[in-house]
Amino acid sequence: MGESPRLAADDLREARLRTEALVADLPDHLLRVPQVENVNPLLWEIGHVAWFQEYWLLRRLHGEDPLRAQGDALYDSAAVAHATRWDLPLPDRRGTAAYMEATLERTIAMLERRPAAPATRYFSELATFHEDMHDEALLYTRQFLGYPAPAFAGAAGVSAGGSASPEGDVEIPGGLLMLGARPDDGFVFDNEKWAHPVLLRPFRMARTPVTNARYRDFVAGGGYARRELWSEEGWAFRSARALEHPVYWRRLGQGAWERRRFDSWIALRDDEPVVHVSWHEAQAYCRWARRRLPSEAEWEFAAAMTGDGERLRYPWGNDPPTAERANLDHARGDVVAVGACGAGDTPWGCRQMLGNVWEWTADAFGPYPGFVTDPYAEYSQPWFGTHKVLRGGAWTTRARLVRNTWRNFYLPHRTDVAAGFRTCAL
Repeated sequence: MGESPRLAADDLREARLRTEALVADLPDHLLRVPQVENVNPLLWEIGHVAWFQEYWLLRRLHGEDPLRAQGDALYDSAAVAHATRWDLPLPDRRGTAAYMEATLERTIAMLERRPAAPATRYFSELATFHEDMHDEALLYTRQFLGYPAPAFAGAAGVSAGGSASPEGDVEIPGGLLMLGARPDDGFVFDNEKWAHPVLLRPFRMARTPVTNARYRDFVAGGGYARRELWSEEGWAFRSARALEHPVYWRRLGQGAWERRRFDSWIALRDDEPVVHVSWHEAQAYCRWARRRLPSEAEWEFAAAMTGDGERLRYPWGNDPPTAERANLDHARGDVVAVGACGAGDTPWGCRQMLGNVWEWTADAFGPYPGFVTDPYAEYSQPWFGTHKVLRGGAWTTRARLVRNTWRNFYLPHRTDVAAGFRTCAL
């Protein structure tokens, strides 16, 4: 049965309000971002999410005419190369806002006058989740460029409850995992399709992500200068940036450190997960600690399976995320201590497998057996083989977007992403 048009419209409206809030406080000169790899021109990015909604829900699904005659030439990310987006004749701030408003109004009107057929539900969810992902990217842009924290992101350090950080590893017996999503899971992306058998040996996984305290030991132990800890590609990454510590850390002397949160420097807390580290840094740390990153299948087994062989939608069960279970939805404005959100523990005793920080896995991003692209063909396939898989979501991620099968993917050198990692025993 299709989703209520009212519910679909509410999600689209809410996503658009979040997009608008991510740029509303920025003066015009901060909208003109520098041309760098990790960001898009902000007016392009917010115009693109409106175009995407229009393209799939109004034009492709219902055959309506474009709102802008040149919209595809401006906003189609599959056709407009990243480096050229700074040279496009984009509408100004007012014109972009008007286009976003008109697109949303027409989409809502369409949802209200047409039955919520399965295709309408699918593409409304696709447009909502696509906007959610771009909103997360806008948060990364603000962090990367040192812009102020958006007002809605809350105050850093708001308590998430919990207790002392769980220590050590959990023993996971392994066994048969059906890796990936099932047809009855609701909306899923093409890279999650479909569940297929993977046999896992027993393994030991850390209860929590790696903390700042443990990562600082790696830094103090000369981890960034020890060539033997880094892959060839990782050493080139480290050397090109002359890194001696995570990119958003700075040393104050006498063992004290700070990290940059948007435009502010705050004390580095020992009990918080290390964040904004690349896959290369995670791998080097693992070699130093005589540990390893989990495989994607190990991560999903630890998050989704119980000792009785039941499969869960979320690490704690099948009920939706709450603030007590996971640090998601920008609610706390930052990472929280790894001891927080104990209500979200897995049956094995792993904490924060959803929320707080994305977690790098060992695996390259690739297709599951029998992979077929969904209508949005450019979502997954172009990135197979070059990107690494992350799992679990971060404080920057919308709660409605994540589940145990959800796969994120980034290039291994990215440090702007709210990513950390947890480790497994060798």
